Amino acid sequence: MNDILKKEIDLLKDLPGCYMMFDSNNTIIYVGKAKNLKKRVSQYFLRIHTGKTAAMVSHVDHFETIITSSEKEALILEMNLIQKHHPRYNILLMDDKHYPYIELHKGIKDPYISIARNLKNKKSSYFGPYPSSSSAFEVINIINSLFPLRKCSSVPKSPCLYYHMNQCLGPCINKVQKEQYEEIIEKIESFLRGNNDEVIKKLKEKINEYSQNLDYENALEYKKRLDSILYINEKQNVEFLDKVDRDFIGFYTNENYVSLIILIYRQGLLIGKKKFFYELLGDINDFISDILIQYYQYNMLPKEIIISSKDICDILINYLNTTIIQPKIGKNIDIVNIATQNAQDYFSSYLQTNQNKESNEELLEKLGKLLNIPTPYHIELFDNSHLQGTNAIGAMVAYINGEEYKKMNRKFNIESYNKKDDISSMKEVIYRRYSRLKEENQQFPDLIIVDGGMTQIEAAKEILKKLDIKINLAGLVKDDKHRTRALMDESLNEIPIDDKSLFIFLTKMQDSVHRYAISTHIKKRNKSMFNSVFDDVKGIGEKRKELLIKQFPTLVDLKKASLEELEQFIPKDSAIELMNKLREL
Repeated sequence: MNDILKKEIDLLKDLPGCYMMFDSNNTIIYVGKAKNLKKRVSQYFLRIHTGKTAAMVSHVDHFETIITSSEKEALILEMNLIQKHHPRYNILLMDDKHYPYIELHKGIKDPYISIARNLKNKKSSYFGPYPSSSSAFEVINIINSLFPLRKCSSVPKSPCLYYHMNQCLGPCINKVQKEQYEEIIEKIESFLRGNNDEVIKKLKEKINEYSQNLDYENALEYKKRLDSILYINEKQNVEFLDKVDRDFIGFYTNENYVSLIILIYRQGLLIGKKKFFYELLGDINDFISDILIQYYQYNMLPKEIIISSKDICDILINYLNTTIIQPKIGKNIDIVNIATQNAQDYFSSYLQTNQNKESNEELLEKLGKLLNIPTPYHIELFDNSHLQGTNAIGAMVAYINGEEYKKMNRKFNIESYNKKDDISSMKEVIYRRYSRLKEENQQFPDLIIVDGGMTQIEAAKEILKKLDIKINLAGLVKDDKHRTRALMDESLNEIPIDDKSLFIFLTKMQDSVHRYAISTHIKKRNKSMFNSVFDDVKGIGEKRKELLIKQFPTLVDLKKASLEELEQFIPKDSAIELMNKLREL
């Protein structure tokens, strides 16, 4: 067991959820559920195993967890994750079958109830899911004994035993009125939604009665029925029957760092999560909003995004063409709370497991050997940030001896015609940075790292050749989900980053330049938005504009300002006009 696994195990919580085991290629090889994540996951590494389990554990490089609010949620989530990722060591649940539901067939002449695994009939109501067919049948048996719907799959020509036991209205020989069925259906739906206190009370009395008489067989039978009903009453938050695509956002911040979790629901099913960890720069609402805006430029935009912060909702509404929801009550707020708990858990886990034990010098030496260049003690990294071509920014972050040297960081307002073109932006930024260093006869870095693969490297090479400057060059290659997966040298050879410590080291540098690009973009965007807000407001010139921006650094802050607060900086008539303009945004 490596040091990272030990730290990850120590940080596990005594909470229900699912765990995903990854191999060294970051591929999910096993998915499991647990009532207690800490106890269950630690067993894999603290006990001796044989066969399939031993083989699986030997390939585990690291693991991740998703905390749920109940064991039932973990059970359903496990199935969704297995069917999405098809891990090599999961044998069960690999087909497309679903946990069973109870289907109430309503859109027919004589309604009835049955087991269902595919929720396709729009005229039916579905309840569940249940952990097994037997538990679903237990509930159906109780419903059949309480409510006189037909029990036959098709209506026979003569009455059956259920009719004589008063457990069926006998549509085979009687004409049952529609209103009579509607009343029974309403009662069944109410029962399946948890309004079953009277039934629970009677079952408990029966269990107690049989136990008192030492009739444990019947007591156990009634206990199974009771458990099935109690299962009805337990809420679960990993599945929606409406099959809508949703993302739930949770975040946690402490000591100028922020972790962010996106719980991803597709077709109503929770299928996984995305996680982010950054050093917090500037206003938390602007910072998280910009991370999400950048994220959805590369990832599918769902029909709904749910996040607890009203301020972030107000910002995202202006930039993302989808429904943004701040939940107040019900299932949505429950899931946002779970996302927030996962974010808090990831926060502590990240800080612990990503502490680097190797010295910066050792890591820089490894990087040099990997790229077949002298040890790069001075590295400059580049990234671009824009929103659909507006407020485009180029950013450069400098690292000296493995530590960020903020005095050397530079930002560039992109001036090229097509600001959406990242290649043109990269050429412009590289040219402006190194033509100036050459002109001023300053020292060049040992290594340039661009945020991208072949096209970005070729763009940088073209400019360096034009300037007649020789600097070692590399790129960070992304996968189809915009995550770093390898290095690329200036000869366009792709180099896997197998060393975990070096990967973390490079990711840290990449995160720094990305954060710097985002924060700079936010400032420019805010200034641009402010300029448009203040335009045409009588009495607000450049000096007063600068004063307002200094006092209210974000649009959210400005919207929160009262008339009295604005009057401290601008005339009353101007303040009223500005507030009216802000209300229209």
